[in-house]
Amino acid sequence: NMSSRSMASKTPVGFIGLGNMGSPMAKNLLKHGYPVIATDVFPESCKELQDEGAQILDTPAEVADKADRIITMLPSSPNVVEVYTGTNGILKKVKKGTLLIDSSTIDPLVSREMAFAAEKMGAVFMDAPVSGGVGAASLAKLTFMVGGVEEEYTAAQELLTCMGANVVYCGPVGTGQAAKICNNMLLAIGMIGTAETMNLGIRLGLDPKLLVQILNMSSGRCWSSDTYNPVPGVMEGVPSANNYQGGFGTTLMAKDLGLAQHTATNTKTSIPLGSLAHQIYRIMCARGYANKDFSSVFQFLREQDEDPETKGD
Repeated sequence: NMSSRSMASKTPVGFIGLGNMGSPMAKNLLKHGYPVIATDVFPESCKELQDEGAQILDTPAEVADKADRIITMLPSSPNVVEVYTGTNGILKKVKKGTLLIDSSTIDPLVSREMAFAAEKMGAVFMDAPVSGGVGAASLAKLTFMVGGVEEEYTAAQELLTCMGANVVYCGPVGTGQAAKICNNMLLAIGMIGTAETMNLGIRLGLDPKLLVQILNMSSGRCWSSDTYNPVPGVMEGVPSANNYQGGFGTTLMAKDLGLAQHTATNTKTSIPLGSLAHQIYRIMCARGYANKDFSSVFQFLREQDEDPETKGD
């Protein structure tokens, strides 16, 4: 099956979920000469891809009827369950031997359930969540973390390398999700720590640019301090330089931390800082930061400091 699949490498690829991430990913498949057959619950999301030559169908089931390799990029676990197992879902019409790659970030348990349901239909399901965000999706510089049957990995890799710079095999189904959730938990903790540190340093009279320079040549350095600093005016080309527009939204970070919390509860793992990060990002969502980049935690912390008694100190 493997050899016949790579021989006909330019057979159509199905793509379901044309949001901020899915759309640029599907475009990169088109650029590599793959015919794309796509669908999205919002017809207006399909228009742009249709103009670039994709064939648009109405339901995931119809896509499964026409393509034996399908990529899904959806917002959350319930959407994935619906797209695979719903009334008009992929598994209603999936062909034997179809390769199903889910790039959504969801609960590893749900990935395993989908793999089991797909297997019953003679199809192969792999989880392949991504790191890198919208910019990396457009430039085909995403990192894919893949979980699934190792024998099918090369077939998945062929498609994923068209959309990403790094493709890493993590182990059985669900381990791609696990890697992604763990990374984002550390990212959130690091970002909050960087924001607190910068805020304290500024309060102590340090110049923020100088403080960043010192942190980045010292042991406190991290990705949030040296690549994605949350303080406006310290770095160019990052969301903090643009009123926290673009980037990775607070809502998405809160969602990923919710997954971390859930998996930690299931495995009886203590994540004190991960849990606290989850609460902080949930509060931010409720306080008007939902659509701002997650580095806006710096602005949120400054807001907490504004005690009416001491305003104007």
